[in-house]
This record gives sequence, C-alpha cells and structure tokens, in this order.
Amino acid sequence: MTDVTVAVLGLGAMGLPMATHLAQDFSVKAFDPFQARRDLAQEAGAQACVSAAEASKDVDVAVIAVRSAPQVEAVLFGTDGAAKALKQGSVVVVTSTVGAECVLDMETRLAALGVGLVDAPVSGGAVRAGDGELLIMLGGSQESLAAARPVLQALGSHLVDMGECGAGQNMKAVNQLLCGIHTAAAAEALAMAKTLGLDPMRCIEVMGTGAAASFMLADRGPRMVEQMEGRTPELRSRLDVILKDMGIVGSLTRVAQLPTPVASAAENLYRVAKAAGLEAEDDSALAAYLLGQARA
Repeated sequence: MTDVTVAVLGLGAMGLPMATHLAQDFSVKAFDPFQARRDLAQEAGAQACVSAAEASKDVDVAVIAVRSAPQVEAVLFGTDGAAKALKQGSVVVVTSTVGAECVLDMETRLAALGVGLVDAPVSGGAVRAGDGELLIMLGGSQESLAAARPVLQALGSHLVDMGECGAGQNMKAVNQLLCGIHTAAAAEALAMAKTLGLDPMRCIEVMGTGAAASFMLADRGPRMVEQMEGRTPELRSRLDVILKDMGIVGSLTRVAQLPTPVASAAENLYRVAKAAGLEAEDDSALAAYLLGQARA
C-alpha cells in the first residue's frame, strides 16, 4: 500500500472497477448514493462512505467517476459534497466526460479552496478500468498532474498529457466522435447481417480480421448479438451516456461551425433509440432496436 489516500466518488460501471483496482495498492474510501454499490466497493477492500464529504475527508486524491456535468457539480458542491471536506493541497481527478466548460469552472472554484484539479477523461471500458489499463487524456497544471500521478499511473496504461485543463475533455470529445460513429455503424452492420441470414458472430470474426475491424465492433459486437437473440447482456455502457457524449461533440462542432454530418447522424440515431425507451439500456441494444424496425 502507498501512503497516498484516495476517494472514489461514483461507483457505476467505471467507478466501481476503478475503486476495486485502486484498493489493491492504495487506502481507498468510496461513495455512491446506492447502498448496493457501496457494499460491492467494501467487499473489494475500499471503505464505504455514506456521503462524498465523508469519503473525501483527509484524502490526497479524489477521483470523480460520474456520468454528467450536473453530477460533477453535485458530488463536489452539493449537500455533503466533497469540496467542503477536501484538504488544502489535495487534487480532484475528473474522469468523467463532461466537456471543457465544466472542468474549467470546477478548477476555478476548487482553486479558491486550495485544491487542484486534473481533467482526466478515460477511455477503454469497465474491463480495462478493473485492470488499470485505461487510456487517460490529461489536462491540468504540472503541479496538479504531479500530485495525482501515482493514482493516474495505477488507473491507466496510457497517460497522454494534452495541455492545460480542458484539453483532456476536448481530446475525449474527438475520441467519442469516432466511438459513437463506430458503435452506430457496428449496430447497422450486424442488423444487416442478421436480416441477410448470416451468423452475426461469424461476421464479427470475419470483419475483425480485415479493414472493417474496430475496438467498438469487437467490444460491443458480441453484446449486440446477445440483444438480437433476445438475451440481456451485462450493462456496461448506457445508451444515454454515449448520447450525452455525442451531444458534447455536436455542441463543440456547432460552435466551430465545423460540418460533421456522420457524427450528427449517429447522435440522431441514439436520440431516436432513447425516445424509444432505451436510454438506460446498454448501448449494444441499438442493433436489436434497428432489427426490430426492419421487422415492423
């Protein structure tokens, strides 16, 4: 165990495996509003806490792993938020994809309390989070980055310093543009394969050996097949989360007046699926949704 103490705030699909992995080498305190998630963190070796403030007291690094900017605001500055408990000289690491505007605002407000912030959105999924093999896109001052580095190195196998606070979020938006398109394209391809009478799993194997290969096809593809066969895979990546990420992409490109018609089409497909009631489903449900439309 190192002498760095860590709080993990948010124990969802990414936060729980992060807390579990960090608990192998750090003293970890963990918070989530749901008791069941806190219990799982406790079983993994973390100290479960009933509020963000309790979890953040006397820690060196607080890792935030929530879904949205309003949740970042709540976990830091809401009732029993972390900000009131964090000690001077500590660092907040925001691993969520929330946009540059959010982390720049949080950096300013935390600096007034003597607390640093590292903009550190992650990519790689829950399995890689549990193995400490995430890609982490970093933005922040060198002082804050240095203070958080032991924790960042434990969570990620690829740490990329993009510059000042906000640059990590911007890099993640670029990353998510491709991820969102690739997931939507994989869903369309596998739904097409199914309608043509092909074995979708065999198609994943074939495409994975050629130019059509992608991480999203390899990761989401088998779960898409499960959904098309009427089975429910483990929830790893909610559809409303990728929709939120594509919304960030859309906002940035509209401000820049940059045409991104393929990204816009993918965002609209997620929005249609959400309107159909799939917002809380794994985003692999998209292929089954498209297949259902074909049958209608």
